[in-house]
Amino acid sequence: MKTETLAHSAIEPGILYFGTPVVLISSANEDGSANLAPMSSAFWLGWRAMLGLSARSHTTHNLLRTRECVLNLPSDALAAHVDRLAMTTGSDPVPPGKQQRGYFHLAEKFERAGLTPVASETVAPPRVAECPVAMEAVVEAVHPVADADERQRGGIVAIEVRVQRVFVHDDIRLPGSDDRIDPDAWRPLIMSFQKLYGLGPQVHPSTLARIPERLYRGPDIDRARGVTGVTSRSAASAGERAS
Repeated sequence: MKTETLAHSAIEPGILYFGTPVVLISSANEDGSANLAPMSSAFWLGWRAMLGLSARSHTTHNLLRTRECVLNLPSDALAAHVDRLAMTTGSDPVPPGKQQRGYFHLAEKFERAGLTPVASETVAPPRVAECPVAMEAVVEAVHPVADADERQRGGIVAIEVRVQRVFVHDDIRLPGSDDRIDPDAWRPLIMSFQKLYGLGPQVHPSTLARIPERLYRGPDIDRARGVTGVTSRSAASAGERAS
């Protein structure tokens, strides 16, 4: 391999989105209706997720007020649906920063995306029926980001959520297993530098894959089993308000 191909060059990209799964976060508005917002600054550890969000976003306000949400993971086949939500915000009026980027207020997010809300089991916001994965979650902690920088203080938060239920489409389940996802069947929608991509085939066998998944199971799973569902009436109302 030529030395020239290994050399690094210093650059200053405006964003560092090197590729992460898209998440459609459904949350409850103050009037009980549902908000749906795409984001991709998320990662998972066990049954917990860290969500990087603007402190001023409508989704953030909903999460901090209600302390619950649903993390819906779209497949690459839903790219066009997700893209219909681009440049939309549930905030009214639209924050100045989003106005500058061309965002506009929209309340009927599900309708615009052409997606279907279905009642959740343990939280008020609905799940997205078309998403192969939907995780009902509650807020456990809020961590400030860039708090030491006076210019950025209060602008970004990392919201730690704990998953209470995981729902998946049967066609992405690993045959012969009750609780595993088939990586060859699951095709997440990926955002890389603001563009949408799919996931290609496995490029190399993984040594880590030899470790049984059950050895990663943490106490949050047992805790989730003890969470009771919302009442049938409340669940139905949440679905009706979102539709």
